[in-house]
Amino acid sequence: MTVEDLEKQSPTVAAADATTKSITASDGEPNGTTTSPSAPPPTQELSIFKRINDFLDKLHGFEARGITRVLPEERNPPSLIADFQVFVMWFSANISVNNLTAGLLGPLVFQLGFLDSALCAVFGALLGSASTAYMSIWGPISGNRTMVVLRYFMGYWPSKIPCFLNIILMIGYITLSFIIAGQMLSAVSGGTLSIVVGIVVTFLVVWAVAFFGMRVFHQYERWNGIPQLLVLFVLIGCAGPYFDTSSKSEGGATTIAANRLSFFSLCLYVPNSWAAAASDYYVYYPETTSRLKVFLLTLFGLWTSFSFVYMLGIGLASGVPHHTAWSEANDISIGALVVAGFEPLGGFGKFCAVIVCLGIIANSIPGTYSAALGVQVLGRWFKVIPRWLWSSFLNVVMFVLAIAGRENLVVIFSNFLALMGYWVEFMIWIVGLEHVIFRRNKVFDWSRWEDKSYLPIGLAAFAAFLFGWVGAILGMYQELYIGPFAKLAGNSDVGVWVGCGFALVTFVPLRWMELRMIGR
Repeated sequence: MTVEDLEKQSPTVAAADATTKSITASDGEPNGTTTSPSAPPPTQELSIFKRINDFLDKLHGFEARGITRVLPEERNPPSLIADFQVFVMWFSANISVNNLTAGLLGPLVFQLGFLDSALCAVFGALLGSASTAYMSIWGPISGNRTMVVLRYFMGYWPSKIPCFLNIILMIGYITLSFIIAGQMLSAVSGGTLSIVVGIVVTFLVVWAVAFFGMRVFHQYERWNGIPQLLVLFVLIGCAGPYFDTSSKSEGGATTIAANRLSFFSLCLYVPNSWAAAASDYYVYYPETTSRLKVFLLTLFGLWTSFSFVYMLGIGLASGVPHHTAWSEANDISIGALVVAGFEPLGGFGKFCAVIVCLGIIANSIPGTYSAALGVQVLGRWFKVIPRWLWSSFLNVVMFVLAIAGRENLVVIFSNFLALMGYWVEFMIWIVGLEHVIFRRNKVFDWSRWEDKSYLPIGLAAFAAFLFGWVGAILGMYQELYIGPFAKLAGNSDVGVWVGCGFALVTFVPLRWMELRMIGR
């Protein structure tokens, strides 16, 4: 099988998300194939969606399918090429400058030395990548997207909460990516090109690739990774002499320990944010695919990419206090600092900086794709709108936010997205506990992904999720709020750890009671 076959599309009839049948189907019926008596008849506008979707489905490489389950007979046969392609997707999408910026925060914000920053970054990336890798195993098993799989663990209605949060998370991260790409293109031009123009260019490429779907963005990720890796090694070569690998952490023992934990947690959040979309990219794998193989493909694709760019960011940040040009560039923007790292190469360095911008685009495409699928999961009427139309709409939203926030909203967005990272771990704990303790010897009927009478009620999961947020608020350390547990921990961000603890101790007894009293 070739890479071009990796994401083979089902027939147009099977792409039921945009067809009249799925429009009139009741979400409460198994497989969404039984027409609800109360469902409204298809309107002329919905019929237009169907005709457009049918036309697009005939285009080479276009993915018409939305959240409809990929049936076992529609899957692709096992292939080493496909396995390599998925690893490449994870690696290529995440060796991007927006992930590099997380590494900058170790020395610049948390005042950590090079060694402390490096250890926190590498092991934080490992833990965050492992969490995402666990969620990825459900794609081949179920044939369902991540937020559909979540219905089996959190219930039909409660699962919509993390689904909504994930859409916001993806929009926020990609908005930041648009801004950083605009900053870099502006810096490359010496200020003659405005940040707005850079944002427009990024928006257009992301929209075009995400519009076509999985097959096309796999192609983009495959070819994007090679030049990305080369120019980042070029950056190491020309900027490396300015890295201060002997720098030490600043502050007393308590302050340093608190900053280590905060930076470790931050480095965990970023790769862990992919957990809410991880199985989306494996739904075309056979049901018999080894869970260990899927886990390892995801783990090493994420861990190697994040560790690499984190270390590069730490190196750049360590040189800022001792290199005037870098310090001045950092005062302008993060994008300008990265461009300054290429400055010794002159015109070729500017060319390399433009190539780096393509990595930001590669990072934004899968997130846009998964966010569009997430909107369809929110409800029957959201599912009526085809994936490609939601993708286009979300891109416009992110474009508008990036234009509005290009000057003064980056810090606000960054703090907001750090808060948004907490809930992903609560979700993973709930899925893991349900899987290991309550569903260990039970088999899911994955075809009943829309059958509310089969799916759990989700009261225990809903309560545990809320208690997790209570713990996160008590433990968070952010610019706008410092929780009491954070103060006890020496002004360290322990929100994710306290929140996971609250979710853990509440879910198990509440779920046991729910099964005894309700039975599902």
